[in-house]
Amino acid sequence: MITGLLGSCNSSLVRHLLQNRQGRRVAVLVNEFGEVGIDGELLKSCQVCDDEAAESAVDTNIVELANGCLCCTVQEEFLPTMQALLQRREDIDCIVIETSGLALPKPLVQAFRWPEIRTGATVDGIVTVVDGEALVQGQVVGDLAALTAQRLADDSLEHETPIAELFEEQLACADMVLLTKTDVIDREERDRVQQWLASQAPAGVKVLPCHQGEVNPDVLLGFNAAVEDDLDNRHSHHDHEAEHEHDDDINSVCLELSQEFAPELLIDRLQALVQAQTIYRIKGFVAVPNKAMRLVLQGVGQRFDKFYDRPWRATESRATRLVFIGHRLEAETLTKAIAG
Repeated sequence: MITGLLGSCNSSLVRHLLQNRQGRRVAVLVNEFGEVGIDGELLKSCQVCDDEAAESAVDTNIVELANGCLCCTVQEEFLPTMQALLQRREDIDCIVIETSGLALPKPLVQAFRWPEIRTGATVDGIVTVVDGEALVQGQVVGDLAALTAQRLADDSLEHETPIAELFEEQLACADMVLLTKTDVIDREERDRVQQWLASQAPAGVKVLPCHQGEVNPDVLLGFNAAVEDDLDNRHSHHDHEAEHEHDDDINSVCLELSQEFAPELLIDRLQALVQAQTIYRIKGFVAVPNKAMRLVLQGVGQRFDKFYDRPWRATESRATRLVFIGHRLEAETLTKAIAG
């Protein structure tokens, strides 16, 4: 199971695993927070199959739950999905679950205690992905400095934000911690953050620096941890609660625009938008004028990454599709800000 806050390169890690799976037959269960599964589509286009088999293979080997975090949907969607995968156990060597960036890992692991799953699958291990650049800046994800300052200034509130609590729980459940974005921090900063993570993670859990999720599959697979039988040793803020609550003000907005954009102009507008509103993550596909290729755009805070992944297909419209995840976002306001 792969978990981590938004923008920590979780999907990059899964894509690299699929592209370098060394003959393993891997099924991927992607969980997406938002109406459009951008991460799911990226994973489906990572070219793990030959051209003739790609379309049919990805439909049967990648299952996407586009309905919030897994810890909230295990009873509705997760159980039948796992049952369907377990019926094909002879064709599958392992199942990789990428949780939503807002999901608590422990409730999902508890689902592996259900009789319908327990006899057919075990949680081999939990890999928690952490944004090294954010930690160097004193944050756990993106640009939450303003939100944190606001909470700390109010003595009537708990001084620990829900995001910080989620970060702690993802660390507490980890069998391995991957420290990403080490290419944008210096060696001294990386060592300092790595030592701090080691002090916060369970005893004996390794912290591995990596670039863009490029980790040998042999490192990620084969923990044999049977996590569902070890939950009592993985402490959670929610151990004594019947259920947990999310920040109801966090929402996702999906925009689809027929407009084409020059990448730098669009990024300038998005950066201005991030400064004006509380936006945790932006991701999607962009139609670029005079370009036959589709542009993938992903942003956390003021940092945006982009690359061309494939040509536009003749059967699809050249539309710009962006998913925003943030605090009380409104589609109309976002559209006006980026459309100019």
